[in-house]
Amino acid sequence: MADITKEQVLETLKTVRGPDLEHSIVELGMVSDVFISDGKVYFSITVPAERAKDLEPMRLAAERVIKQMPGVKGAMVALTADKKAGSAPAARPSPPPAAPHAHAHPHPAQQQPRAGKIGVPGVGAIIAVASGKGGVGKSTTAVNLALGLLANGLRVGVLDADIYGPSMPRLLKISGKPSQIDGRTIVPMENYGLKVMSMGFLVEEETAMIWRGPMVQSALLQMLREVAWGELDVLVVDMPPGTGDVQLTMAQQVPLAGAVIVSTPQDLALIDARKGLNMFRKVEVPVLGIVENMSYFIAPDTGARYDIFGHGGARKEAERIGVPFLGEVPLTMGIRETSDAGTPLVAAEPDGVVAGIYREIAAKVWKQVATAPQRSAPSIVFE
Repeated sequence: MADITKEQVLETLKTVRGPDLEHSIVELGMVSDVFISDGKVYFSITVPAERAKDLEPMRLAAERVIKQMPGVKGAMVALTADKKAGSAPAARPSPPPAAPHAHAHPHPAQQQPRAGKIGVPGVGAIIAVASGKGGVGKSTTAVNLALGLLANGLRVGVLDADIYGPSMPRLLKISGKPSQIDGRTIVPMENYGLKVMSMGFLVEEETAMIWRGPMVQSALLQMLREVAWGELDVLVVDMPPGTGDVQLTMAQQVPLAGAVIVSTPQDLALIDARKGLNMFRKVEVPVLGIVENMSYFIAPDTGARYDIFGHGGARKEAERIGVPFLGEVPLTMGIRETSDAGTPLVAAEPDGVVAGIYREIAAKVWKQVATAPQRSAPSIVFE
């Protein structure tokens, strides 16, 4: 079968009406450069940021018509408010320098629990990985950050705090039920050198969780404090997306050393990222920085770089609000495939470009945690 061309994709997209309902998204100039690789089609649609929610059906329609084209194996379509999406390919990125080993940084003493917050015995620092909305690759980032910290010489655990949609069992290819000591303390599951706890180990994947706030809080604190974590330098907590009950429970009751916010380059995602930042600031949890995920696309065949989803938004936002910018993680077929297969990229390709980027991000995060002064108890202010 002949390869799909950009022209065929654009011709097909002419069947998708734009917001004016008269012209197609192609005629209105809303479609970015189209990138095709291995039967998969990638592009973004430029929309006004304030209309993103209303125009989601338009994005879905575009994705649907492309997926129905003969010879197309998949489509990834994003909404972006960045007109510069789709710039020319740049030279193949060179691998980042290897991150310094963790023991080059001062090792933080067991963090003193702040007033009203009970720490976890044996666990040095607890770091939350959060995002303002779903679909930005937060759990994939959390897993690879944890593996980056491990590769830099630390003892690492992962707590999957997404009660309603736990993804750690799949991302880390762990199945089965954890055992218990004395009928109470749970022994965490392990893979790739990480100790892991997730509601997904205790409940069948298809089970719908309908829990009220107090039940969620109780389950979370149990997974945190009634687990035999042993001696860990750092526990990475994969938070659910958004700013609800779980996030507040963690921020108010657990002595978090800080939070890492994951965003994508689109302005639309950044608006949501700000909500997460503001929540942690209100409860006085230090924001360790922002990671821009899906920052650019690396073509699997040529290694060329394409900014099809816009680029650089998170860096500008980090500068504007004065929080560290931790790094740009490209979108590669490898990340998607290894995540789905339960073999995270830092473990599967430890010497690859992307693994190097995660190790650098891990080193920046740890340096801040290791050198942070002890903070006084937070006061929570409701406006």
